[in-house]
Amino acid sequence: MEISIDTASELASIALSREGRVEAEHSWRCERNHTVELLPAIDKLLADAGVRQSDLTAVFVSLGPGMYTGLRVGISVAQGLARALTIPALGVGRLELDAYAHASFNGPILAVHRAGRDELAWATYQSNPWRELTPAGLSKPEQLAEVIPNGALVTGEVDEALATLLRSRVSIGEPPTYGRARSLAELAFPRVKAGETAEPALLRPIYLRPPAIGPQKQSDH
Repeated sequence: MEISIDTASELASIALSREGRVEAEHSWRCERNHTVELLPAIDKLLADAGVRQSDLTAVFVSLGPGMYTGLRVGISVAQGLARALTIPALGVGRLELDAYAHASFNGPILAVHRAGRDELAWATYQSNPWRELTPAGLSKPEQLAEVIPNGALVTGEVDEALATLLRSRVSIGEPPTYGRARSLAELAFPRVKAGETAEPALLRPIYLRPPAIGPQKQSDH
């Protein structure tokens, strides 16, 4: 079985899958408590499913962009599991996971989330076959509105202001009813099967700007 870990945002999720098909999952509002909540959540998911750590055959993890601490915690746990169990590891970007929840859409899929400083992190994807059209980048909402393809589907952290700005040209995708760990399991397993794995120590968070950590607040991305 495989375990998938997504801690890129305040909505954390983990999943157990068999050859990419999710058999158990858990999503919860983690706020910024990934450090203390992730490992107990994994232990409970495994126990409830009757699965031991030694039963795991691969570990998948969301690489971001997203919350600095959340990404560090998730990737560190994935690295530890992969090393301790001698199993393959693979990372997938958070924007791709958001977009993949709408993989049935026939057209460009743009995933977006708030990145602070009045900027949006975004990337575009396309199905049949699944592929990246535009790599992750940062833009102001008005700049994004100028380059987004007509007829695209926009998903992720779309607030009312952004929806109003874009709605005349695009469709707004409903948020999925499950966490990103499900998409992570479905995307990552075929890649691992094809031999696309990473040395655990080389798994790195995706940051679109240098992380800035201050005494009062940790900025994301």
